[in-house]
Amino acid sequence: MPYHRADTSAQADKLSGIVEESDLYEGFAPHVETSEIKTLDFYNLPKQTGKEPALRSFTEIQQLLQQNKKRDVKNILRENSWPINSPIRSQLWPALCAQHLTKQNMLDGFYWEMVHQVFGTTELSEKPIMLPAFVDATHCLPYHLTSTGRAVADRIVNVLGYDCPDITYSPVLYPITSLLLHFMSEEEAYLCLAGLVGSKEKTFINQTKLQHEVTWKTVMQIAKKHTKSAIAYFQRICPGQKLERVFMDWCWWILAGLPFQHLVRIMDCYFHEGIKVLYRVALVILNLFHKECQSNNEWSPDNIKNDIGNALIKFCKKIPVSPAKLLHAAFSIRGLSTQYISRIFIKTEMLLKSRSALNSGSKQLIKSRSSDNLPTSQSQVNIQMMSHTLTIREKLHSESCRNLGEKSPGHRAIAMGVYPIHNLKSQVCKNEDLFTLWSWLPVRITMYQPVLLYTTEEHGCSLTTFYVRVEQHEPTLLMIKTCNNEVFGAYCSSRWFERNVKDDKGQRQAYFGTGETFLFSLYPERAKYPWVGIEGDRDLGHSSELFMAADSKMITIGGGEGQAIWMDENIRFGKTDGCKTFNNPPLCPSGDFEIRVLEVYGFVGV
Repeated sequence: MPYHRADTSAQADKLSGIVEESDLYEGFAPHVETSEIKTLDFYNLPKQTGKEPALRSFTEIQQLLQQNKKRDVKNILRENSWPINSPIRSQLWPALCAQHLTKQNMLDGFYWEMVHQVFGTTELSEKPIMLPAFVDATHCLPYHLTSTGRAVADRIVNVLGYDCPDITYSPVLYPITSLLLHFMSEEEAYLCLAGLVGSKEKTFINQTKLQHEVTWKTVMQIAKKHTKSAIAYFQRICPGQKLERVFMDWCWWILAGLPFQHLVRIMDCYFHEGIKVLYRVALVILNLFHKECQSNNEWSPDNIKNDIGNALIKFCKKIPVSPAKLLHAAFSIRGLSTQYISRIFIKTEMLLKSRSALNSGSKQLIKSRSSDNLPTSQSQVNIQMMSHTLTIREKLHSESCRNLGEKSPGHRAIAMGVYPIHNLKSQVCKNEDLFTLWSWLPVRITMYQPVLLYTTEEHGCSLTTFYVRVEQHEPTLLMIKTCNNEVFGAYCSSRWFERNVKDDKGQRQAYFGTGETFLFSLYPERAKYPWVGIEGDRDLGHSSELFMAADSKMITIGGGEGQAIWMDENIRFGKTDGCKTFNNPPLCPSGDFEIRVLEVYGFVGV
């Protein structure tokens, strides 16, 4: 029997409190084993007095979503504790997930066409379906799904893997699928997942091993700051146990540990706000567990010191607070903004990528003794096409070296395999400045073909034209040649379009970008100036994270007691100072400069 959310529309809008016992399970889909689901009759909850405000209806929330009043929706979701059996979720969850759907061409029947394409039929097989490799077989949590419901979850995950081949590791995807299926049809659950997986503005579901590792390490870093007492306690009673082992399973404290009632209320907020909701809940769990450890013998040091991670999950199964109190505590944590979490995440991601690049680079250095890894002819053409402005002095230097029967320092370095440009199959390029610059780019970017997006010589000196041609590309490489022949610029990690992005309060963000941004100087001196936060874990403050800023009148890169690069709206005059973000000196001796040529490059296929 198909499940239609329209059938529960009236009940969803009328529901304003706990329903009668006879209607206890009306909010669930047919493929749910409702007899296993407990109601909230614990923790000595206060009785309804009749004075509590009525719970908000789906119609009210839908109107706010249509008006793009996301902040109002967020507050309603946090404050309204709809009962576990409320039919509102059959409409609410699909509507929340639909906000994030990027494939707007998913017409009616799209999912079933995909099912037929993958399985050859839309009939549900009675035989077990082999799950995709990205699923963690040890955490295929069905919750209260029937055997049919589990088969439906298996099929959804398979179709999603077929439609999204970029997903390589996503252990939480199956549990999220199971939760969705408790309140909606198979097709609706798939569309919800497609929205969560494809979301561009917020993170919901990690899809690679790198993202998974970055996430648990981000939670660990945040916990070190916001749950200091708990972390210190765990380290004291378990000096030989690495903290990393505890946090690797952080998501299972929530998804595998918490009672179903708590989990559903968390999902109400998660489907709107993203993974940061889970971060907050994890911090509350740590604090509650620490508190219980000091007052409850069940969680004494002798009982938990050998396996804190498993003890945390067991604790969550008996968590001594209601869903409402858990969420209230989670959203009461101060200093845990989206921007702060993003900074920690990006910094952690960069460190992991840097270590990976160093490890692969050292292996490649050994391999590069083979002539197979020496540059071939095509890259000389590729990189020379990048710029006709940066041919200042190396040609004369190289020629003089050749006349003396020597190789220039750059040629020797390339032959030794120092430059990570072997992926371009290039031969030694005469312009050593460009090879130097190429060696400073993130390793993954050097695999892409550079393309000229904007140059003042061809497209004129206009900031408006600059934005039209450049703003949707990420990353970009800006190179400036001044009238005094100084050459410098910046690698900009984010789109210039982000100057228009607004925060939760509707305000445009002054600065944007990530710590992958860096400055460089090529003439008269060669130097790279990376973000100051790339090394160490210390908090350097807001002034050290002013990467990029722009409006209709100017462009700025780097800030904090000065602007590393500033250009006016006519792209004619600029200035350069030292700044805290990159700890750089002025990029040209005079500080002020007149622009002879500005070139901006993107990378095909990024």
